[in-house]
Amino acid sequence: MAKSYLPVSTQDVDSSLPRASTTHMATTTLKVGGMTCGACTSAVESGFQGVDGAGNVSVSLVMERAVVQHDPTKLSADRIQEIIEDRGFDAEVLSTDLPQSPSGAADHDSDAASEGLVTTTVSVGGMTCGACTSAIEGAFKDVAGVKNFNISLLSERAVIDHDPGMLSPEQIAEMIEDTGFDAKLLETKQALAQSQPQGSGKRGNVLTTTVAIEGMTCGACTSAVESGFRDLDGMLQFNISLLAERAVVTHDPRKLSPERIAEIIEERGFDAKLLSSVDSVQASASSTAQHLKIYGLVDAKSAEELESTLKAMPGVLAVSVNFSTSRAAITHKSSVTGLRAIVEAVEAAGYNALVADSDDNNAQLESLSKTKEIQEWRRAFKISACFAIPVFLISMFIPMFLPFMNFGKCQLMHGLWLGDILCLILTIPVQFGIGKRFYKSAYKSLKHGSPTMDVLVVLGTSAAFFFSVAAMLVSFLTPPHTKPATVFDTSTMLITFITLGRYLENRAKGQTSKALSRLMSLAPSMATIYADPIAALKAAEEWGQDEKAIRDESAMNGNAAEEKVIPTELLEVGDIVILKPGDKIPADGTVTRGESYVDESMVTGEAMPILKKNGHGLMAGTVNGAGRVDFIVTRAGRDTQLSQIVRLVQEAQTTRAPIQRLADLVAGYFVPVIVTLGLATFVAWMVLSHALPNPPKVFMDHASGGRLMVCVKLCISVIVFACPCALGLSTPTAVMVGTGVGAEQGILVKGGAALEMATKVTHVVLDKTGTLTVGKMSVSGADIRGGWTSSKPKERLWWTLIGLAEMSSEHPIARAVVMAAKDNLGLGEDGALDGSAGDFEATIGKGISANVEAAISPDQKRYRVLIGNADFLRSQGVDVPASSEEAAASFNDTESNEGLGSTGVTTIHTAVDTIFTGTISLSDTLKPTARATIRALRRLGVSASIVTGDQKAPALAVARAVGIPASNVYASATPSTKQEIIEELQRPLAQGGQGHVVAMVGDGINDSPALATAAVGISLASGTDIAMEAASVVLMTPNDLLSIPASLHLSQTIFRRIKLNLLWACGYNLVGLPFAMGFFLPWGLSLHPMAAGAAMACSSVSVVASSLALRWWRRPRWMSLENLDPAAAALEAADGKSLDSAKKSGGSGFASVVAWVKSFWAERKREREEAGYAPVPLRDMGEV
Repeated sequence: MAKSYLPVSTQDVDSSLPRASTTHMATTTLKVGGMTCGACTSAVESGFQGVDGAGNVSVSLVMERAVVQHDPTKLSADRIQEIIEDRGFDAEVLSTDLPQSPSGAADHDSDAASEGLVTTTVSVGGMTCGACTSAIEGAFKDVAGVKNFNISLLSERAVIDHDPGMLSPEQIAEMIEDTGFDAKLLETKQALAQSQPQGSGKRGNVLTTTVAIEGMTCGACTSAVESGFRDLDGMLQFNISLLAERAVVTHDPRKLSPERIAEIIEERGFDAKLLSSVDSVQASASSTAQHLKIYGLVDAKSAEELESTLKAMPGVLAVSVNFSTSRAAITHKSSVTGLRAIVEAVEAAGYNALVADSDDNNAQLESLSKTKEIQEWRRAFKISACFAIPVFLISMFIPMFLPFMNFGKCQLMHGLWLGDILCLILTIPVQFGIGKRFYKSAYKSLKHGSPTMDVLVVLGTSAAFFFSVAAMLVSFLTPPHTKPATVFDTSTMLITFITLGRYLENRAKGQTSKALSRLMSLAPSMATIYADPIAALKAAEEWGQDEKAIRDESAMNGNAAEEKVIPTELLEVGDIVILKPGDKIPADGTVTRGESYVDESMVTGEAMPILKKNGHGLMAGTVNGAGRVDFIVTRAGRDTQLSQIVRLVQEAQTTRAPIQRLADLVAGYFVPVIVTLGLATFVAWMVLSHALPNPPKVFMDHASGGRLMVCVKLCISVIVFACPCALGLSTPTAVMVGTGVGAEQGILVKGGAALEMATKVTHVVLDKTGTLTVGKMSVSGADIRGGWTSSKPKERLWWTLIGLAEMSSEHPIARAVVMAAKDNLGLGEDGALDGSAGDFEATIGKGISANVEAAISPDQKRYRVLIGNADFLRSQGVDVPASSEEAAASFNDTESNEGLGSTGVTTIHTAVDTIFTGTISLSDTLKPTARATIRALRRLGVSASIVTGDQKAPALAVARAVGIPASNVYASATPSTKQEIIEELQRPLAQGGQGHVVAMVGDGINDSPALATAAVGISLASGTDIAMEAASVVLMTPNDLLSIPASLHLSQTIFRRIKLNLLWACGYNLVGLPFAMGFFLPWGLSLHPMAAGAAMACSSVSVVASSLALRWWRRPRWMSLENLDPAAAALEAADGKSLDSAKKSGGSGFASVVAWVKSFWAERKREREEAGYAPVPLRDMGEV
């Protein structure tokens, strides 16, 4: 039997969502250069320990960023940068998001929100291994104001949530620098408070009202209308178009109502008709912080004048123009003055402006590709090699293999040989020129008690150099002036091998971030828009109705078709963008005119182009095909889906997995342990070489330099061979490559913790409507009662009332009822129901109620309409006949029912003025991959359940169709009971639960509590923003449910690679250290310091190369619709909707390599043809 949950109490889903804290921290983001491992990030973090005003510090080695939360009144962004630089790393402040000061007009909630935590991102330079990250992280432990700290070795970034009142971004940078790393603030942004729950019924503070105006003939008319709104209380923004005969007014409805707007226009002598009045995207009290790069400032006075000019603009709250950095920080109300208007004002003042986001984006792309680091280490390697090779030839190669050319044995003075003098001269530039960076970093890390790998490099090379110098002095000053045993070649070759290793390592690191870099580069730099978006929108609406008239009107007034090209970052919501064949789409939007196929593969992973028509949505970063399309921008800049994807991937690659924290912790202790082992090796062999009657032959061999020289070499080998870099790079490189590949396949994993948890999933709970089913329900029948069918007008009134009541709901059932109402009333899909509805209330999982007035009602009566399940109507005092419920139950209980796609029938009941008026039956369609997904999960050893707010009968029908046992079906579940179900499944067996690690899959607001409660929340990208925010994995291809097992398989593959990397890093040291320590000297086996240096360089490179193998990941060949559900695959093929299995599945081993090579060359070809984009063969995907 299915479990049915029908609690009496009703609870809104958003009441269970967490609320944002109300503190007053700023967030500073810095770029940190020079980090190489976890010890570096730990060194940066430790620099903030005990620092007053410091909050959470997050340092990312992969992203080369540090994000610091701090109190700006106690810890500035400059101080944060100093702290990081003091730690031995390069730091640059990228951005600081300060808490916004609450305005007098803001309400109490706004005041509270303004005191929220801030998130600071810092670029950290100089990290090489886990010891570095541990050193930085340790600096922020127990620091007042730090709430959360994350650091990534590969990206070289730290992200810190902190209280800006206690720890400023500048102080965060200083703390990281104090640990011996370079720190640069990248970004500090206000932690956003959660928005008001949808459907709460509370009206927003800002409305955007559109009014149609008739009678305007020239510019004087528009001026007359506009003058009526000047200095009007409550009016925020006014736009009017003569050609479109429309005005768009942004206003505060508490001070200026839409009706009053129409009256003001009519008072000016024109006819006005309200077209729409909708909530504005941003509240009037909200503000946006923007940073501009200003070019052309000549002195501080010009900066002050520009600052005054911008401050005078309406809606601009604060302006700060810094002449020294040529940057302007502007806080403004975007609902009043947009960014484009501010940039135009700067240009009108005689300067050039560039949005700093684009500049920082280019800098981040360069950082991710490691361009600067690769150039620096290549140069260092070439210079050191130029000196090291002659030293090697003089000191080792010529004496051993070309003794007749050994000019180095010429004695210039007593105890001084030509070869030693030349080697000393050639070694100094390498030791103190190229090696200078190692000395600086080592000093700063030791200064703060957080030694990094650079300490080992300095100890090893310095020991070789200074021992050789000391040997020369002893030979020169004391008889018998024999030739000293020098090892200058060890010093120079060690530094050469280390610089070569760093060069190769950074090249490999640049490849790990290739997927993220490609995502960040998808959006075009420029966009073409209409100069008058209102006129263009009106023309698009009328297009096709009177096409000739539109063309004639456009010919008479050029403004209708006037185009202009602007930078993409200046696009604003409401702009009409023109897409020509082959153009990249610059923002999210909705098609207003034209149709074309769009290639979305680079964002969603979907192989085939999708046909886009009027009303269809477009995503930024995708590519237009052969048609011309106009679309209206709905989300631009940081709000686009592409930007959210990039942000999710960045966060995933910045947030460390628990296993990585352990590795970084070990790396933090690695250096002191290795130094201790090196000293112990030296002391032990010095004692043994003198105490043993027959020590190993190497100690007695004069060519080896004697006992002291052999012991020194062994000590150097131990110190140089053992490197924490491989340990620190094991996890972040695998996470970066894996999450990047996942993003390209349409699987977004939010961080290492989610990745690690996904590998432990034993049970998957799936929502039914919109997840297993298409979610586009249709009305299959209506049983109208109570006299509403006595006449045709009466029946039409019933459909009108039902349709108007459901108009305010976004639920799939509501949309289906509205469409059925329009169909029965003879209206088209775009037709409007004549009437209005108010006092709308939705009880999630149960039903809706509304007061409805229908224009066709003969007595203009207001009706109270109730629609929902039987229990909901009964709770409202409605008597629901038992026969209405029994009819649906008998149909759904029929095992052989396959007439409606095996999804059963959902029934809802209706009542008007508390009188039962009938039952509506609806059916849905299973997604083609639903059955195959359950089979794939079962093959992975994962069981499945269905949880739904729908009735028991259709839930059981879907379970039978996909192969889920009836005992695993939870029907009639409200958001709170869904949450309880997840908690019950996850409760340990000892406490009476089932002991599962649960993954919840959903797409709606009502799934959000369950998504947040589950160990792993998986959201479909077609769902709501709240659901995607609550989830830890987001799937960009909602119709391909095989992405669910694919995401689990990807997580398992990444985690296996992490464990393999860690095993290799640990095994490398465990096997190699005994050789370096001389355990096998009795058998004549040892590790020369030069060989130890080469081995050290290979260790980190090998780990990164291992992680790069994840780029070949594809779905296993068995995880395809053809193999799991041949019948469904055949049906898909027959419908022309076959999934691209060549892209979706690839298997493993050699087949994966071949697939990767093919994709590599295809990518190269696409880049070569980018100037003239040729779309792949077109296919209408329909609803897929």
